[in-house]
Amino acid sequence: MPFFLFLRHAQAKNNVERILAGRSTGYPLTDLGVYQARKIGDFLKPFNVSKIYSSPVERAEHTAKIVANKVGLSYDIDERLTEIDMGVFAGMFYDEMFAKHGNIFLKFYEGSLIVEKNGIEPFAHVRKRILDMVTHCSRKHSGENILLVTHMDPIKSMISTVLQLKPESLYELIIRNASLTILKSEQSSLSMVAINSMCPERYPQE
Repeated sequence: MPFFLFLRHAQAKNNVERILAGRSTGYPLTDLGVYQARKIGDFLKPFNVSKIYSSPVERAEHTAKIVANKVGLSYDIDERLTEIDMGVFAGMFYDEMFAKHGNIFLKFYEGSLIVEKNGIEPFAHVRKRILDMVTHCSRKHSGENILLVTHMDPIKSMISTVLQLKPESLYELIIRNASLTILKSEQSSLSMVAINSMCPERYPQE
């Protein structure tokens, strides 16, 4: 019964500065983020991961590179794991966005037309490409544990698929930097094993 291990990238500059980076460049990992990536790499060793795929976005790929070195593997880039396109909001501070446009995040999970009108990738599209990635891995790496390094909303799309969460619940759910969301493949379906799994010493700090 193989595992799909979804890893959110480690802390990056945009997380600290509360900026909606989207797919923009120029938001590298912080020093703490590099440390988090190393620690989660050690945490992953007992899982015997066979293959690593990563989002092409800088903060995710750097996380994948650090983790891959820790577990003795290479990694491949796959566009299906990329961050959502934030459209006109890319580069905007969170507080500025909320002040001008209200709760865009909740509207994103609700599938509001205002999302697409502003060039944001719809949540349904995010879910479709992530499910396509999981199907691809199921066929290509049958019976193996696969690590997918990506971003918060692609991970939320998988959680919502398995647990059928409402938009309000999705909005409240925070996926921590450098944490694992673990799904098990059994009897042709996916079951949830863990959310925000990470090195034990981090929990008191979160």
